[in-house]
Amino acid sequence: MKSTAPLTGSHLRTYHTIFQHPASHTLAWLDVHALFRHLGEVEVSPDAGLKVTRNGEVLILHAPRTKEVSTTDELLSLRHFLTRSGVIGDEKGAGEGDWLVVIDHREARIYRSLAPGSSAQQIRPHVSEDYFRHAPNSAQISRGKEKPDPNSFFEPVAAALSGAKQILLFGSGTGTSSEMDQFAGWLKQRRPEVAKRVIGTLVIDETHLSEAQVLAKAREFYATPGGA
Repeated sequence: MKSTAPLTGSHLRTYHTIFQHPASHTLAWLDVHALFRHLGEVEVSPDAGLKVTRNGEVLILHAPRTKEVSTTDELLSLRHFLTRSGVIGDEKGAGEGDWLVVIDHREARIYRSLAPGSSAQQIRPHVSEDYFRHAPNSAQISRGKEKPDPNSFFEPVAAALSGAKQILLFGSGTGTSSEMDQFAGWLKQRRPEVAKRVIGTLVIDETHLSEAQVLAKAREFYATPGGA
């Protein structure tokens, strides 16, 4: 039987690491196996591999040759299995499907629950070294301030939203300076099935808001008919 307990501690960290972008190179197989034992039914095969069953979905894991998940194919198989077999909520209320995305050019934070103390999955843009070698005025560009490529940044964010019923976007700035607006427009063009679940966007001054206040503002938005 699948565990219905919320993910906490090391299991929650492992889950977030599996979906981390850019991909982590320190994801230990021992932690992955422990997570799957917590989530589903696990059988050990004669070759020391695992057969994981969760909500009718099956994943075959061969005996690892290294201590860490070392290939992209291995990591993607873990992500796809977790997505197919059901999105994990890390806090009470996550099953309601009301999610929050706080996004700027540095990262996207995805909250699957708006309960106080909820933690976010973080997705950061990947910026190639070629960007700095070939970008105009690259000498004036500092890391953390460069504009991410829309497709390489937005695609993993959109993929992580597959389990949401309703999505609220928070961001700062307006127009071309707003990553939130850029993401909303990108969704309409590239991922319309996700875009139709976006129920609202809100400009916030995150520098003056704690994480608890951001979550409270999202709860207020969802609780207000027609949004805030």
